[in-house]
Amino acid sequence: MGVRFEELAWRETPIGAISLRRRRDPALQVEVYEVKLDDEFLMSSLFPVAEIELARLGLAELVGDSLDVVVGGLGLGYTACAALDDPRVRSLLVVEAIEDVIDWHRRGLLPFAAGLAEDPRTRFVQADFFAAVAGDTGFDVEAPGRRFDAVLLDVDHSPRNVLHPSHAAFYPPAGLRRLAALLRPEGVFALWSDDPPDAEFTEALTEVFATARAHVVPFANPLTGGESANTVYVARVGG
Repeated sequence: MGVRFEELAWRETPIGAISLRRRRDPALQVEVYEVKLDDEFLMSSLFPVAEIELARLGLAELVGDSLDVVVGGLGLGYTACAALDDPRVRSLLVVEAIEDVIDWHRRGLLPFAAGLAEDPRTRFVQADFFAAVAGDTGFDVEAPGRRFDAVLLDVDHSPRNVLHPSHAAFYPPAGLRRLAALLRPEGVFALWSDDPPDAEFTEALTEVFATARAHVVPFANPLTGGESANTVYVARVGG
């Protein structure tokens, strides 16, 4: 039968206690990996569809090869792994604020993300994504001001429901312009959201980017037996 529940990692952080746990779901007969921040569920391996689509939809907007990509927020690794599945990706810079989350992957605690940490294209950077955007260096301290072909972000629940108040300044046009400055011409910014499409945020994107679209990503919800949906916003610098 195995262990029904196991806490694999736990650590107090500046934004709360973050934990990784594994449980056996007797109804679904699967191992479920979950991340919690204090008592709030952040992510679950039961619902990876939109995290994967974040990478697929974002990278689908790009032409050419030898793509340099940033993933903001590592989590369970679905977005980063999906980005590496695109053979055009030359380098993947994963920006994660919590060192413990990076350590989960280096220790191989997440079997469905096997190979992510070992892939020669992957480099983990322990940093606050939002502070990096607001700062002068950008995402890559080894190459200040470096620009990228795509930035794929999955940290907050949505532009309106942020994990920390300091993140809120990123989502208005002024914050998005700083992000756009870190993208190459024709570069793409894609964002995961747990909320339905937000007209106000889409308007902010269109004020900064040449094109912007909100994709509704439906997926089967095994807990309810019905269907749920997330949103993936995709915006491009050049028309």
